[in-house]
Amino acid sequence: MAETSDTTQTGELDSRPRRASWKYIGPGIVVAATGVGAGDLVATLIAGSKFGYTLMWAAVVGCLVKISLAEAVGRWHLATGRTLFDGWRTLGGWTTGYFAVYVVVWGFVYGATAMSSSALPLVALFPDGPGLKTWAIITGLIGLVFVWFNRYAVFEKVMTVLIGVMFVVVVYVAIRVVPDIGASFAGLLPVLPDGSLIYTLGLIGGVGGTITMAAYGYWVNAKGWSNSSWMKVMRIDNRVAYLTTGIFVVAMLIVGAELLHASQIALTKGDRGLVDLGLVLEDRFGAGTAKLFLVGFFATSFSSLIGVWHGVSLMFADFVERFRAARGAAGAPESGGGEVGRRERSVPFRAYLLWLTFPPMTLLWLDEPFGLVIGYGVLGAFFMPFLALTLLWLLNSSRTPREWRNGWLSNGMLSAAGLLFVVLCVQQVRELPW
Repeated sequence: MAETSDTTQTGELDSRPRRASWKYIGPGIVVAATGVGAGDLVATLIAGSKFGYTLMWAAVVGCLVKISLAEAVGRWHLATGRTLFDGWRTLGGWTTGYFAVYVVVWGFVYGATAMSSSALPLVALFPDGPGLKTWAIITGLIGLVFVWFNRYAVFEKVMTVLIGVMFVVVVYVAIRVVPDIGASFAGLLPVLPDGSLIYTLGLIGGVGGTITMAAYGYWVNAKGWSNSSWMKVMRIDNRVAYLTTGIFVVAMLIVGAELLHASQIALTKGDRGLVDLGLVLEDRFGAGTAKLFLVGFFATSFSSLIGVWHGVSLMFADFVERFRAARGAAGAPESGGGEVGRRERSVPFRAYLLWLTFPPMTLLWLDEPFGLVIGYGVLGAFFMPFLALTLLWLLNSSRTPREWRNGWLSNGMLSAAGLLFVVLCVQQVRELPW
């Protein structure tokens, strides 16, 4: 069962601050497990292989940026009692139009990407078994069935197990390669080697930074945290999430620096780079370590798959409900654990689940159409600037109760994040195959 908000003897919602306790940790673990995908780990590995420990500081800064963004998302949900999409709608109809196009195109391409990523380590683990396409379809169907029939409480427990596997495997491999502690600490000094700017920006902005950050507020509500009394709990939950993400990034930088940098081994870009790393580990440490790493690779990819299947489907269901409410001049549904539980059983939630699973399977047999690649790339590049800048807007306005509006630190972090993501957006758009 999700944690629920208590009521006073008069039946009103209890708004007294909850004691921040480790027993409440949950939504942060979910967002960390979902946000770090196989592609993020490969990008970090390649940064480590090219520049050694030099960009360690960028991983730390990236962790701080994500903490500030996710805290802002959670603070909006708890301080206002409204969902993030409800907040976006108050900024104008353009937000509805952008999100509608984004969530349809992004979901179609991401579905195929997530299924392929989950299938790659299974093909490597079971070379005599089914091929990549078959495994991809199997993982997609398992994700569909799991999210369709389970509520948030079970989903959170499974995600916790998967992130536990990811954590143990990645840290174990980092320890096996014997990190240079002195070089690690030296890497905390901000320097930019020649040719490192794009890798630095990617480390700061890319790892753990996707639409699932926006889903964090929905998972906070699913946990039963529905008002400002849960603010301290949410903040410690969020910090745990991105400290965990930071450890992943640092560990993969260590692996890249120690295992690949000295020997000048190049990895394939994209998820297949982790299969390459599995072969390097097998050559260096034996088949056992290589297979363990592939298990961790699967946990990384599959946790992202079911996290998106659940979190973005919740966002889509909220989008449909509020769009209908606006057109029918009816009151918009409230946020909260009970509302999310109902939303998990709704037609829009399940329709988007099906959209993420079945149409993308066609892309497993076809090269992604040129126009779709362009549209996906542009929409995806614009999402993180959209998130950072709209949060800055919402949390400095009368839409947020005065005591929970941004202070100077939050404004500074969100402004820096917005600027960073705009630069990354321009770079990503420039690199598209126009």
